[in-house]
This record gives sequence, C-alpha cells and structure tokens, in this order.
Amino acid sequence: MRPALRLLPLPLSIALCLPALADDEKPESWALCPIQDAVPAFGEAPQGPAPGNAQATREQRAEQPTSIEGDSLGGTETNLEYQGNVALSRGDQFLGADNLKYDQEKDTYVADGHIRYQDAGIRLMADSARGDQGADTHQIDNVRYQLVSRRGNGGADRIDMKGPEGSLLHSTYSTCDPEDRRWELRSRRIDINTDDGWGVARGATIRLGKVPVLYVPYLKFPIDDQRHTGLLYPAVGLSGRNGFDWKQPIYLNLAPNYDATLEPRYMSERGFQMGAEFRYLYEKGRGEIQGTWMNKDDLVRDRMGEADYDDKNPNNPDPDDGRGFFSFQGSHRFSRNWQARANLIWLSDARYQEDFGNSLYGQAYSSVTSTAGVYGAGEFWSAGVMADQWQLSDYLSSEASLPYNRLPRAYLNWNQPLSRWINVGGHVEAVRFQHNEWGDGSRLDIKPTLSFPLQGAAWYVTPTLAYRHTEYRLDAELAQSVAVRQASAAYGLDADQLSPAQIAEFYNRSPSRSLPIGSLDAGVYFDRETEIKGDRFLQTLEPRLFYLKAPYREQDGLPIFDTRPFNFSYGQLFRDNRYTGPDRQTDANQLTLALSTRLLRQKDGFERLSASIGQIRYFDDSRVVLPGEAQLEKGKSAWVVDANYAPTDRWTIGASYQWDPKFRREDLASVRARYLLPDDGVVNITYRRRRDLLEQADFSFLFPVTPAWSVVGRYYHSFYRDAATDQEPGLLEGVAGVQWDSCCLAVRALVRRYVRNREGDMNTGFQVEFVLKGLGSAGQDTERTLRRAILGYYRDDLYLVPPSNIAQRPDDTSYDPDPIP
Repeated sequence: MRPALRLLPLPLSIALCLPALADDEKPESWALCPIQDAVPAFGEAPQGPAPGNAQATREQRAEQPTSIEGDSLGGTETNLEYQGNVALSRGDQFLGADNLKYDQEKDTYVADGHIRYQDAGIRLMADSARGDQGADTHQIDNVRYQLVSRRGNGGADRIDMKGPEGSLLHSTYSTCDPEDRRWELRSRRIDINTDDGWGVARGATIRLGKVPVLYVPYLKFPIDDQRHTGLLYPAVGLSGRNGFDWKQPIYLNLAPNYDATLEPRYMSERGFQMGAEFRYLYEKGRGEIQGTWMNKDDLVRDRMGEADYDDKNPNNPDPDDGRGFFSFQGSHRFSRNWQARANLIWLSDARYQEDFGNSLYGQAYSSVTSTAGVYGAGEFWSAGVMADQWQLSDYLSSEASLPYNRLPRAYLNWNQPLSRWINVGGHVEAVRFQHNEWGDGSRLDIKPTLSFPLQGAAWYVTPTLAYRHTEYRLDAELAQSVAVRQASAAYGLDADQLSPAQIAEFYNRSPSRSLPIGSLDAGVYFDRETEIKGDRFLQTLEPRLFYLKAPYREQDGLPIFDTRPFNFSYGQLFRDNRYTGPDRQTDANQLTLALSTRLLRQKDGFERLSASIGQIRYFDDSRVVLPGEAQLEKGKSAWVVDANYAPTDRWTIGASYQWDPKFRREDLASVRARYLLPDDGVVNITYRRRRDLLEQADFSFLFPVTPAWSVVGRYYHSFYRDAATDQEPGLLEGVAGVQWDSCCLAVRALVRRYVRNREGDMNTGFQVEFVLKGLGSAGQDTERTLRRAILGYYRDDLYLVPPSNIAQRPDDTSYDPDPIP
C-alpha cells in the first residue's frame, strides 16, 4: 500500500505572513516588471486551479489523495527511500526533490536536493526539509519563494513549524526583481499562528535600496482575511497650520457584523483630537457613524490676534468651546418596495469645514443638510415621507441665507399607461416648512396629468394635459412678511413707509393658486448610412417641436420656500415650468424648435458626433416672476447650442453656447477638449463663461515622458471680477509635479498652490509620497489630490462621477499640504 505522506503546511504560512502587510485597496500596476519570476513555474508540476479563493482550494485538496513517484524506490518496508526526480502531488500541490526518506513507524521524513514546492498561491525552492508528521513538526532550510497572485518574493534562512504555529528566521519580502531590490522588508524573526490568524514580526526593517528607512522592533499583524483588533497604518503630515500631524487609527473587531475604529490625532500647533467610526451590518440594512471632537483648538485663539479678524462675526467659534462633527449614514429595507434611509450631519461651528479640510471644492459648500425618511418605489409609482434640516457651514453667511427646513415632506409620483394611447399620472406633495428667520408654513401641491402618446417607427406626438393646484397655510409672521413685500411692490414704498391698512390689503394666511397646463411634444427621426474613411456610420437628423400653453395666475402673494429659476440650458427648452419648485408656475404661450444630429459608428456604436440647437419663441409676455426677477418679454429666447465631436478615438471636443439675439449678447460659452495620450496620459482644456457670474479656464495634464517618468499639472484660473464682493481675478488652484514609476516602487512629488478660504487667501504646499507596491505607501496621499485635479488621472473616472463632484465628510483633510509660511 502506498504510504499516506502529507504535503508540508509550511508554504501556506509563507504565503500569508509578510504579504499580509500589503495594502490592496488600490490596484497596482506591474507593467514595468520583468517577465521572469524570482522562482519560475516548475514544468513537472501538475496544472492546478487558477489563483483565487485560498480557503476553497484547501478544502478541495483535503479530499484528494497524495501520489508519490521517483526514479527508484529502495529501503525496507518501514523505511522507504525514493531517489531521483521524486515528485509528490495532491490537487494543486506539488513537491519535488532529488531524494526522500520516509520512516513509516516514526512517521518522519527527510527530503534533500533541489527542494521544489508549488501550489495555486506560492512557489518555493529550498535546500532541505525534514519533519515529524505524528508530532506535526517541520523544518525547511534556506528558502526562496515567489507569491503567485501578489508578485511578492523573498526568502528565509529557516522555517520551523509545529502544528498551526511557526517561525521564519531572517526572512525577507519584496515585490521587486531579486536582481534589482528597490525596496525590501527584512525581519529577524516572524512568528505566526494560522489558527488565530496572527503574525508577530520582531526586528523588522524596511529598506530603500541599501538604506534602512524604517525600523519596527515589534509588529503584530493579521495573516489572513479575517478582521482583527489592532493598529492600522498611521497618517503623518507636516504643515504650517497644523504643525506635526499624526493620526493613528486603532481598529476594534467587536463582532462579525459590526466594528469600530478610533482615530486619535495630534497636531502640534493645534492640540489633540479624538475621532471615531462605528459600522454595522445586518440582513436588512447597514449603517456608519463617524465623529471627531477637540476640547480646545489653539488655531481659534491664534486667529483672534490677526489684523483682519472680525470679532463681531457670530459665526466665528469661541476659543474656549470644543469643536467637532457627527454624522450618520444608514439604511433599512422593510420590503421589496420600501426602505428607510438617513444621512445626518452636525457641525460644531460654521468654520469647521474650512479649518479641518484642505480641498478647494470643500469651500463651495455653504451649508450641510441632514435627511431621514422612508421611501418606496414600484413599477409605476414612487413615494416617500422624509424630513431635512440645514446647518450653516459658511462663516461669512448668516442663518437667513439657509434654505427652509422641510419637517416633514410627503410625496407621491405616479405614471401608468392605461392603454397603448393613454397614460395617466400625477404628482402630490405636502410639506411643512420651518425657518428660524422667515417663519413657518405648509404647502400642498397637486398636479394630475393625462397624456396621449402617439408614435410610429420614425415619429411621435404626445399631447399632455395637467392641472396644478397649490395651497398654503402660513403662520402670522410669514404671512406678514409676504404682505409687506407685496404692498411695497404695489405702492412703490419702502417697508417702513407702509401703513397698516396698506399691508392688511395683501395679508392672507391661506393663499392658493390653480391653473391648467397643456403641452404638445412631437418629433421625427431620420437616418441614413454613410461611409467616412472606410468606416460605416449611421447619421441621424432629429427635428423636435414642443408647444407649451399655461394661463396667467397672479402669484405674488405666494411665499418662496424652495423655488428658483433653472439655469437656461438645452434641457430647459422642453420643461413645462422654468422654476425648480411649485411656488411659481410660469404662464406660457411658447413654442420650442430644436434640431439634433448624431453620427454613430455602426461596428461598435461609438458616437463620433452629436450636436443640438434650439430656441424658444414666446408669443406673449410671461408675467410670473420671482421677487427681483425681470419679466420674460415676448420674442425669442437665446439660441442654445450643444455639440460634442470625437475626431479620433483619443480626441474629444465639446462646446456649449448661448446667444441672445434680442440683446445681441453672449450669455454662456463653454469649450472643452480632452486628448488621451498613450500609457494612460491625458490632457484636459476647459474654458467657461457665464455672463455676470463667472469666467474660468482650466488646464490639466498627465504627460508620460518615458515609461517610468511622467509630469502632472493643473492651472485653474478665474478671470471674473466681482464688483459686489471686490473679488479679483486670479489663480484658483495650481499643481505641478513629477512621478517616477518602476516595477515595485513609485515616487510622486507635488507643489500645490490653491485658495483655501472664502476670503481668497492663497496657500502653498509640498507633497511627497513613496509607494512600495505590494506593501503600502509612506507620505501624503498624492493620488487623491491628483485624481481631483486631473479628470482622467484614473481612466475609469472619465466614465464615472468625477471625484470633485462627490461630497466629502466635513473633516476630510485628505492630508493635502497646509501652507508653510
């Protein structure tokens, strides 16, 4: 009978110990790595499964027998000696040696001469191996190994194992080529336990080339994918505002379905901050709670001594008060159609976001909102009951600038076909509005609709009838302010010049408005095939007509809760209301004429060209306006043009343009171009101008000079001069940097100058990051900065939401550099 000799458990330990330090959150690029491996695949080994789920692979091999082959078999019945090309295999495992001796009575073995081992996760070579299978003790000498999935490689003088416990003596780990060690982790001794999933490194040193840059006398780390309580990678920074900045996350594995992270942070110029995060997960929902707190922030006291400090601004924090934030995000699913969601946030003061964040985009948020509600959706409907509340996050503004809180809001949207030619639907919304400065009120808005979609293969005509009824219940304070506004406009007097009788003439605590709305949407679709430079294309021509009719209803007596005009754009040509909310419903007698064309490559659907042009013809003056808004006069609107053109697969050019023929002026102009360079390079150029609002140019690039070297940069400039705020034109953000990449090591260095507060003060910072591929990185997070500054720095961002449009948590410092005076 063939003896049941088990393969060594040692390689599993090597595959899990040192590489467990690696940071796998970001995909690494191994494009510059040599093709050969430190330990090449063994040709005589059986073909096992592809690298993947290690646990599943171990379970599969446990059910399979071990086969032993060799050129000759000698010895006795109890002492077997295999000689010459000894090969043991079990599933995906292979062990090769020149000689193998096995004592069946003692259950011991000795293998020597070109020891080779391979499985789905690791390959290794050694001089000799010996062990006692009964006692489950093993020793392997002079090891060299290569990890298959993580590209890690290294060696050890000796590995000792006893059951689930083992030790690696004088071990090394790196993802670099053995002949070109750009970095390497060395450890005097590593003890591991595969049962509890922990490893302990003693005397660990990280070297860049031959220079040791970090020494850790004792380091405990996980060796598998289980979560364990312990220290995470610290975040370290140095800046003029914060001084020496150290954040040390401490992970707490509380239960399989919830955990917590403590984040103590020390800033030498400001003080100590404690942060925390708690996450939970269960069958029907999940949630995350975050927060930070400082008992005292020295930055507040230091700022009070500045010459331009405004001590009368009530939004400036008190130096003796604590500072922090709290947030909660969670969801719970009740059924297939209903779920609850909440996104809550609280800031200690209106200057918190500016003082604890370094992102240019974070300064654009003047308020934060907390929302919670129950939401449902079905095939033809959606509904919800929710509440939201706003908090000021701009210390230069006042509470009066905040939107109304909606406490609560209930809504129902419905759209259902009754037959092929009839659709019925509607919108119902009931809201209770609250504002500390303007007063409270309620609004009910009902808008049923009936449409008759008629269509053929190349045409459609959709008449739609709607009726909108909106009514209010206002408290005395809000009704009084609306009446004063109306009376002031009617009599041409200031508010303090009005008599009580004049105000009483317009006083109404229950105003309402009702009106019918009719529209007709029609279009035709033409297409033809054409050929351009050998490629077959489908060209379309799509004329569209949209007629809107709504009678005038006096609405000056209605409050303004959540309504403002839409920015005029191509999409606005086909709306039945030019306002965002129901506090104003436009009167209309207008016709939109529009034309679109597209050029589609037939082999893959690639859109080479898309262009649209449209204009509204107003047959009557539109008399419904918001306070301070000019009346929309009879005539023609601005021409609206949107176009995108891709002359090649690498070039993309787009433009938006609005020209008002009545006033012979340009209302909006935007031009954008992107070129995709080889080796993931990209160049972006954008110019945008909106009359009386902004004028900006943005140029950014990632330019590969060689496969290893590339330069990055951004120049974001404003040309607009704001007379109201005395804001001067100037730089908004400038970034210049260089990147060096190799097989296993990358270095990025950036200089950044940007606007960091609402007064327009500029800061300059310097960032350096060393990326040890397969292990982690040291320094500040330059990739986050570049991903925000250069759209396309990650190619996937060209097809997803740009990171600059993603809201941040309030203390998201990203460890961007602060100014160093």
